[in-house]
Amino acid sequence: MNILDKIVNDKRIEVDLRKQLIPVKQLEASVLFERQTVSLSDKLRHSNTGIIAEHKRRSPSKQVINHNLNVFDVAKGYQNAGVCGMSVLTDGKYFGGSLDDLLTARASCNLPLLRKEFIIDSYQIIEAKAYGADVILLIAAILTKAEIKVFSELAKQLKLDVLLEVHNEEELHKSLMPSLDMLGVNNRNLKTFDVSLDTSKQLSKMIPNDFVKVSESGISNVEAIKTLQPYGYKGFLIGENFMKTNNPGDSATQFIKDLQS
Repeated sequence: MNILDKIVNDKRIEVDLRKQLIPVKQLEASVLFERQTVSLSDKLRHSNTGIIAEHKRRSPSKQVINHNLNVFDVAKGYQNAGVCGMSVLTDGKYFGGSLDDLLTARASCNLPLLRKEFIIDSYQIIEAKAYGADVILLIAAILTKAEIKVFSELAKQLKLDVLLEVHNEEELHKSLMPSLDMLGVNNRNLKTFDVSLDTSKQLSKMIPNDFVKVSESGISNVEAIKTLQPYGYKGFLIGENFMKTNNPGDSATQFIKDLQS
């Protein structure tokens, strides 16, 4: 069983419990449920940097990245740095995140927020909206084509952007549909955890231009972005690179300056 299967098994149990604790009606009554969302895909289309900065405390591959920062400061710092959007990990067991992190980020910035989560149930999409997200992540490796369709269409009804993540050609082909806004290519092999930007380069020509192309994982320097921009990538998800410093906002500010110079 690989790590992804483990995470998904645990996630099913977790979501079943959450559904019993907080019914959908209660989520829909949330103050944030009526909030006007901000489109990340629009921001990326009109940006020349395309940085989506992440809040991530730890990960299965790296263990602890940073436990000392609070989300409020990180979100404020990212906004001041001029990033296009912020990704907030809400998985507790493997990444040390929570839905409270999403709420805190929402209270402290106006950036489009991506709920970074292993979505396997429509309930989590309603939850994302109730907790202030603007964007959801769907991972092709853990979903069937039918699930991708149902989940992405629900997200669109809720005025949420959809970022669909793929790792290879097979996942890409099963996933292309009009209810997606962005296609994210994850450069990390989930079985070996090896990272290669070649994945983004190879898949770029198979992604139709209707979708905003996003490259994820292994983007730790400005050169990586400059290498990928000619392949049509408009978005770059950067997690560990900023989070492993004492001040992610300052790191992002410097990174964006270097990118624009």
